[in-house]
Amino acid sequence: MQYINIVNEGVKSLSPYQAGKPIEELERELGISNIVKLASNENPFGLPDSAKQAILAKLNDLTRYPDANGFALKQAISQKFGVSPTQITLGNGSNDLLELFAHTFAGEEDEIIYSQYAFIVYPLVTKAINAVAREIPANAWGHDLDGFLQAITSKTKLIYLANPNNPTGTFLSHQQIADFLAKVPEQVIVVLDEAYTEFTEPSKRVDAFGLLQKHTNLIICRTLSKAYGLAGLRIGYAVSNVEIADLLNRVRQPFNCNSLALAAAVAVIQDEQFIAAVAENNRREMQRYEAFCQQHQLSYIPSMGNFITIDFNRPAQPIYDALLREGIIVRPIAGYGMPNHLRISIGLPAENERCFAALHRVLGLSV
Repeated sequence: MQYINIVNEGVKSLSPYQAGKPIEELERELGISNIVKLASNENPFGLPDSAKQAILAKLNDLTRYPDANGFALKQAISQKFGVSPTQITLGNGSNDLLELFAHTFAGEEDEIIYSQYAFIVYPLVTKAINAVAREIPANAWGHDLDGFLQAITSKTKLIYLANPNNPTGTFLSHQQIADFLAKVPEQVIVVLDEAYTEFTEPSKRVDAFGLLQKHTNLIICRTLSKAYGLAGLRIGYAVSNVEIADLLNRVRQPFNCNSLALAAAVAVIQDEQFIAAVAENNRREMQRYEAFCQQHQLSYIPSMGNFITIDFNRPAQPIYDALLREGIIVRPIAGYGMPNHLRISIGLPAENERCFAALHRVLGLSV
């Protein structure tokens, strides 16, 4: 029996998501230590003390189910952003939510629109439900919003916009998104995926919650895996109009957010000092990467996220492999159709210095 013959048609063409190589795996393979991981856009600062204290306080309650409604976290999000708790949907990371949106609003033969070089989860969830993918060719590595509008048909149910985009770091301004939303039919749901918004200069950020007041078909999706440092706990949230939130919460699995994640999220989402330090390190160290690329005539995509994507003008896999032997893990992105690029997460100053030194050796660059 070949069970592939009985699965959903869309699943037949899927390949498993390829995450960044874990440190432990590289240690086993090459027998090296003191490894620097700059592959998965994680927070290099580690958990803030506020989250650690919240987790410790919750340890004795782990025989109980978590709060299925996430009351405390919804209250914290509500107070921080001025939205109603009834507008909030919680997820096991934002990936969980991105899949939830597709399951809620699209089915077979419905169309889902996303950009070339956008987050790979968008095509994964589209194919998994056997919906029709409308991948719009990128414009300068980013979203071509005019192309999105031209692709909308009566079968279009969902549009994914990543801003900043992963893995390219490209960014759409508030005005660009506002103009786009004004032209999208109200029956088409637009997901604004803002996983990296905390790394964007505050004056340049999109006023997503302001846009939500004007456009009932908008869903704002965010994560606490990046700037907030909770990647290992898996927690994210979506904000939408009340009706959409109600529909999402009908489909959402009960207890999809564990107790430790909920407790840590309540603490860290209020930890403004920690987030400010993370953002400042990212701003300063991003400038170092840009200067490095400019000094050595390496082409890169200007990024508003916590990573930089470099074009080596030749297949990047051998460079990636050589960096592994140097104890540096970055991210090859040939799976995104970018075989000449590597994506490098912004680390702490010492980690970035290690990466620069390794690139000098691997590429034969002059100091």
